[in-house]
Amino acid sequence: QVQLVESGGGLVQTGGSLRLSCAASGRTFSNYNMGWFRQAPGKEREFVARITWSGGSTYYVDSVKGRFTISRDNAKNTVYLQMNSLKPEDTAVYYCAAGAATRTVVTDWDRYHYWGQGTQVTVSS
Repeated sequence: QVQLVESGGGLVQTGGSLRLSCAASGRTFSNYNMGWFRQAPGKEREFVARITWSGGSTYYVDSVKGRFTISRDNAKNTVYLQMNSLKPEDTAVYYCAAGAATRTVVTDWDRYHYWGQGTQVTVSS
């Protein structure tokens, strides 16, 4: 089992920045790819970004490319999502998730095995 706890969400104005953190405990963190997903009210859960187990490869959904950066610190068992130039359409509950270590880009939420409880991000216009 891997336990994941997100933090860092909040209310920010358009154009602002937030940094989400996801702290992991349990099994060896560096054995997993990590992903960030989000879900807005009335919408399906959406893939945002993923980073491989070593941090050597990242991938983003087109809507956040150039604005969001995913990173990880395996010594601290933590994955981050730096979000800049935030827009109202980024408003959602953000979840981190752990999945199998693979070089394949996996964006389907049901391919990730462990999930945090989510943190709310609200961007005001």
